[in-house]
Amino acid sequence: MYIKLGTEPGGIVILVVDNAVEGGYMAGEVARLLPGEDVRMYNYPNGDDDPSLEDVDGVVIGGSGAGVYDEPDQPWITRQKKFVEAVIDEEIPLLGICFGHQLVNEVLGGTVVNSGESRNYLVEASLAEIPLFEGVRNVVPVLHSDIVTEPGEGMEVVGTADYNRYFATRHHERPIWTVQYHPEFTPEIRPEYSDSWDESEYSFEASTATRTLENFSQCCQQRTSVSD
Repeated sequence: MYIKLGTEPGGIVILVVDNAVEGGYMAGEVARLLPGEDVRMYNYPNGDDDPSLEDVDGVVIGGSGAGVYDEPDQPWITRQKKFVEAVIDEEIPLLGICFGHQLVNEVLGGTVVNSGESRNYLVEASLAEIPLFEGVRNVVPVLHSDIVTEPGEGMEVVGTADYNRYFATRHHERPIWTVQYHPEFTPEIRPEYSDSWDESEYSFEASTATRTLENFSQCCQQRTSVSD
């Protein structure tokens, strides 16, 4: 089922894929932080079909409490992998966040494993100087235990953390970017995760991770303008 969260006349259309198996998993925050676009949200775990890509100018694959290797118990993951393949084939700009980062890389032949450690705090990352990270400081929020240990074919590293060499990736030819961190995680929603969130040496005042979503929107806009 689609949920339409906002319309900007003449704006681009961005589809946010919600992967919350139950409850919420911040996809609504992703949609809220996308600046003034026509945003559509589709929940995969509770959907019976695949969302349409007609008129879609960009796709964001959100996080999930599931792992990309949970396919036997979560058949929606198999459907979503085929959907991601379609997005890639049509060269629609694609941003993968956390689970989305892992899923996109696995679809392209990469490897994802459980690291054995849950990380739910602000971390320091080294981010490349690319448009997606313009204005993004090196302190970003993470909530995960799974990590990419081998990137997908064509994916190059654009971000690292001290515990993960493949913290952020992009495709060397296609408009595909993925990040392990959650750009949508802000102090406003932190109370919802108080049971699992751990304090670190960093503060949210040092983080501008939400700029990632603004920058992705601009990348979609620029690509649409060129194609027009």
